[in-house]
Amino acid sequence: MGQNGPPPVDAPPSAADIEALAAAIYESLPEEFRALTSAVVFQVVEFPDSETMEELGVNDAFDLLGLYRGVSLDQRSILDTPTDVDIVFLYRRPILDYWCETGESLAAIVRNVLVHEIGHHFGLSDADMEAIERED
Repeated sequence: MGQNGPPPVDAPPSAADIEALAAAIYESLPEEFRALTSAVVFQVVEFPDSETMEELGVNDAFDLLGLYRGVSLDQRSILDTPTDVDIVFLYRRPILDYWCETGESLAAIVRNVLVHEIGHHFGLSDADMEAIERED
């Protein structure tokens, strides 16, 4: 097939594929959860940018699967004027690398990253989320 044909059968999931998977996972989350995150934008990019890596002290781009950028709900005031959009970044290449290394389903990995980063929107720390996961 030409350039407009389907991708090869063994092609890795594209950014659009991961975005569609993340959207489906998000829609499967409880309504109460989605109601508090309806303004959060989800964006799939290949890797974190160099400024993000430097800011977080990350040396290997494959170590970061996702990132929440914004002001968490616990840090907001009703008097605040929003200055930017809350964004959850999903980093495609590190997610795919992790998928290949672990053998976990891609959906499970994307769900975990999505929920983890949304947790930061709620103001939860990594330790808070790990404690919640241990309770499940």
